[in-house]
Amino acid sequence: MPTSPSDPHDLHELARAIKAWGAELGFADVRIADVDLAHAESGLQAWLDAGCHGEMDYMASHGMKRARPGELVPGTVRAIVARMDYLPMARMEDGGDWRARETARQLEPGAAVVSVYARGRDYHKVLRNRLQQLAERVKAAVGELGYRVFTDSAPVMELPLAEKAGLGWRGKHTLLLSRSAGSTFFIGEILVDLPLPVDPPTGAHCGSCHACIDACPTGAILGPGRLDARRCISYLTIELKGSIPEAFRPLIGNRIYGCDDCQLACPWNKFAQRAQLPDFDERNGLGDTGMVELFGWEEEEFNRRMEGSPIRRIGHERWLRNLAVGLGNAAVGRKGDAAIVAALRLRAAHPSALVREHVEWALARHSVSA
Repeated sequence: MPTSPSDPHDLHELARAIKAWGAELGFADVRIADVDLAHAESGLQAWLDAGCHGEMDYMASHGMKRARPGELVPGTVRAIVARMDYLPMARMEDGGDWRARETARQLEPGAAVVSVYARGRDYHKVLRNRLQQLAERVKAAVGELGYRVFTDSAPVMELPLAEKAGLGWRGKHTLLLSRSAGSTFFIGEILVDLPLPVDPPTGAHCGSCHACIDACPTGAILGPGRLDARRCISYLTIELKGSIPEAFRPLIGNRIYGCDDCQLACPWNKFAQRAQLPDFDERNGLGDTGMVELFGWEEEEFNRRMEGSPIRRIGHERWLRNLAVGLGNAAVGRKGDAAIVAALRLRAAHPSALVREHVEWALARHSVSA
């Protein structure tokens, strides 16, 4: 056990211990990076200047502090970056190809497709709790420790930190990729004031592959590493608060929360790893339920069933908005379906103008009126 955090030998021993403790807490990989992200500032500024962040004002509200962890948490010199796999056991249990099953589900007109990561417990809560436990264990080992825990929860550029730490490389879809785990994992960080030894980055291994770019239903991936969030289905169904632009509605298909298409197309995800924690097991049948059933949930039921889920953040109104679009798109294979039309008509006089607008659009897709 380290006794003097200023001693290089002790710091190396501490780094090894941190990685072992992380594994005990359910992290699949833990690495360490310095916090110099100056190389990422110009790209961030260009992305913001182009308006690619859409309504995600929080992306711009802190300026370049997002790329300067030392300003966000004064005294920070290192980031302990951790990876946690999330692929639910239900997607892996029969030994088949989970990507093929997910792709096939998108072709079922009445099926509700929820992004795989969101079918279990809210990852923010899971990772933050485990990272806090890891930080407290480090503090117990060294005595005084300045630190702050993050997981998609503060203005810090997490992916460049993870890339720098060697957890993987940025794919052409902008997600982090690992040679041993694909991209089906969450990441979180602990910013610390200890000069721990850093891990080397890994090289990029996408080569000439552009499967993710070709697979994007809305053309949101403008080129390698260039994402226009305003076109992304994840943005449209989660971050966008108002009306979904009509041009994008038919392209959304039956994806009612998020989108996994770029990940399903990525060859590296044949190495995707099953979650080590039961927190990410599918709840409420979100891997198999139909849209008509979910559209029937009243607000109380939605809130109760989505307790502890990341989906609850969007609220019942946007949940119905997304489902109305999906039900409208079901007309491609089940035009005029009695159950779908009846479900839509029940929401045609909904108190929310946002819901009514999307229901009206959906009914028109089935060539019927309210």
